[in-house]
Amino acid sequence: MMPIDPRLPYDDNNVFARILRGELPCKKVHEDEFALAFHDINPQAPVHVLVIPKGRYVSWDDFTRLAAGEEIAGFMRSVGEVTRILELDQPGYRLLVNMGGHGHQEVPHLHLHIFGGRQFYHMVAD
Repeated sequence: MMPIDPRLPYDDNNVFARILRGELPCKKVHEDEFALAFHDINPQAPVHVLVIPKGRYVSWDDFTRLAAGEEIAGFMRSVGEVTRILELDQPGYRLLVNMGGHGHQEVPHLHLHIFGGRQFYHMVAD
C-alpha cells in the first residue's frame, strides 16, 4: 500500500470505517463509545492491536485539531484500558501512530498500534 495524504477528506469506504460499520470482521479486544480495539491481521509483534476512534478522522493531526476534548480523552482512556486487558501494563509496550507520507500511514482513518509481548530495543529502524 502507498502512504496516504492526511489532508485528503475522510473516505467512508476505508477498511476501518467498514470494520466500524460491521461490514468486515475483526478480532475485537475492546469497544466503548469512543474507540474500537482489535488484533492486527498482519501482526508485527507477539501482541499487535489497533485502536481506532469511532469518529471520522483521517489522521492524528485531524483528530487533535477537530475532535472534542471528551472524545480525545475517551480515546486515550480506551488505549490504556486495552493495555490492561492485554496485561501489558506490567511488562511494558510500545505505542505507534503513523501520520502522513513520511510516517507511512496506509489507511486514511486514525489508528494507534499497540505492540507488546517482547522486548523492543531501537526507537526507529536504521
